[in-house]
Amino acid sequence: MRTFARIALTGALLAGFAGTAAAHDMTEHSAATATKQPALSAKAAETNAAVRDLWLGHIFWVRNVVLATFAKNDAAAKAAEQQVVANAKAIAGTLEPFYGAGAKDTLFKLLAGHYGAVKAYLTATVSNDASGQSKATESLTKNAADIADFLSKANKNLPKDDVQGLLLAHGGHHIQQIQELKDAKYDAEARTWEEMKTHIYGIADALTQALAKQFANKF
Repeated sequence: MRTFARIALTGALLAGFAGTAAAHDMTEHSAATATKQPALSAKAAETNAAVRDLWLGHIFWVRNVVLATFAKNDAAAKAAEQQVVANAKAIAGTLEPFYGAGAKDTLFKLLAGHYGAVKAYLTATVSNDASGQSKATESLTKNAADIADFLSKANKNLPKDDVQGLLLAHGGHHIQQIQELKDAKYDAEARTWEEMKTHIYGIADALTQALAKQFANKF
């Protein structure tokens, strides 16, 4: 398993990402043991596919923002950012049928905070601002805890520590990708992208499985 070497550039605050490797291992373990889980119903499988597509859209459009920013293409960056926001609204909307409009609004604000921290890290990286990178990383770490707290309170099948670990690893992927693209390490970034896809599918699967357990009557 590859390590997030580039994350070390942001200093001591990156201690909050110490659980990324463990979380990545947990995702791989979950995939390896998926056959031990009860088979999803047709409706749950359909929901899972839709949720996976939405979370894949998140990393796809954020990556486009990063690429356009480094290319100094403001129009492309703006268009990609609009898609990031629309995607976050769609992800948040998946909670409304289960927890109501209030939960949807709360998750959207939390996802906006996640993107805001990633964008702040990108901006700081462009300007070689180590202090800005550290502040953005701190925000990303706190946001991961906030999302995990919200989801774990909504669904007991999403333990806070597990969700937080997954989100810290996800944030670490964003940081690693930004650094690799900045340094024109395109082969390394291609490998990171594959890791990001596998990991984001793990997050989507965990959310769908938790919903299917909590709302078995709806699936």
